[in-house]
Amino acid sequence: MASGDIAWIITATALVMLMTPALGFFYGGLVRRKNLVSTIVQCFIIFAVISLVWALWGYSLVFGTSINGFIGFSPGLLGMGTIGIHDTTSALAPEIPTLLYFAFQLKFAAITPALIIGACAERIRFKSLLIFMVLWSTLIYMPIAHWVWNPQGWLHNLGAIDFAGGIVVHISAGLSALAAALVVGRRKGCAVPWKEHMQAIDKKDHATEFKPTNIPYVLLGAALLWFGWFGFNAGSALAANDVAVSALVATNIAAAAAAVSWMLADWFRKGKPSAVGIAVGAVVGLVAITPAAGFVNVPSALIIGLLAGIISNTVANWRAGRSRIDDTLDVFACHGVGGIWGSIATGIFATAAISVSATVPGVNGLLFGNPGQLVAQLIAVGVVVPFSFFGSYLLLKFVNLFSPLRVSQEAEDAGLDLSEHGEEAYQLD
Repeated sequence: MASGDIAWIITATALVMLMTPALGFFYGGLVRRKNLVSTIVQCFIIFAVISLVWALWGYSLVFGTSINGFIGFSPGLLGMGTIGIHDTTSALAPEIPTLLYFAFQLKFAAITPALIIGACAERIRFKSLLIFMVLWSTLIYMPIAHWVWNPQGWLHNLGAIDFAGGIVVHISAGLSALAAALVVGRRKGCAVPWKEHMQAIDKKDHATEFKPTNIPYVLLGAALLWFGWFGFNAGSALAANDVAVSALVATNIAAAAAAVSWMLADWFRKGKPSAVGIAVGAVVGLVAITPAAGFVNVPSALIIGLLAGIISNTVANWRAGRSRIDDTLDVFACHGVGGIWGSIATGIFATAAISVSATVPGVNGLLFGNPGQLVAQLIAVGVVVPFSFFGSYLLLKFVNLFSPLRVSQEAEDAGLDLSEHGEEAYQLD
């Protein structure tokens, strides 16, 4: 084992842990004041609950001995009781202890379900959310992670690549968020088409106005996500090496490019550059570069980021202006669409000049003479999109049978901070 690699992955693990509370502040700033506490605490408790799930059975299901490439299972990994501090896993991360790899992957498993809550914020019951998250992590996230990241997974063997979670994290969460928005339903007075929304404002009917409660929280959350994402992507090299450096630089360039392209798109559409839009654009760039970070060069990262900001901005504006879907914080447009674009772009821009790790050789994409890589990426996207959406849709319907997903109208009017937690964000008196 290499002490430098161990030190870097410990640091990266801590950086990725920071991303879940950062997501809480990012989301919390975007909702109304009466739902600020509930939104942030949902991220906190999901991190705690999924940490236990990952230790008890999650790691075994993802990285245990594969059953026909579809799911893992190793009794010795249940509860992590048989893993010693000196054990390593040569097929996964030969230079660091297995316990450290377990801890690093735990942070990915924890933040992924937290992403989903942005789609059904301000109206989902806390108890039902927790039940759904345990089931979703077990039945949706863990199979997908096994297919892509376990060396015996069937999508991995098909040739699909995902450096840090564009398929496993962002597509799965983004499509599941779309299902959650549809099943839980629209917030009271929200999600009317944009023309009707503007007409309501003209009539001084503010029931359909849902303004962010704290834009500085949004910017703070986005900044901390950007900071933590260096651990998310560069840490996925699983070593302190040149690939980690390349992934770190690609991550920063893509985030910056998407922040600028989203800002320009807002400026063109709405006449003003939005602070919220700049923050959201940066996150979209981070999402899009995630599957490609260790496979592409800097110019490719720039292109991926620029297009990600424009594509996701277009989808978000379509959702708000042309549909009746109340994806509260546009999780689908940002993470689902961003993850899809990034995963496909990986098959276009990947270059073998940048190798991934000791266990995964460098890969060329379409532009470097290997159209088969793009085909593998399209197959992976084509499988994970419907599996995530329809699987989540059915899970939500199932949970709703015995634990209603949505709070009462009275609770929604009062806000989830008071109705679900008996607390308020600010004591202004």
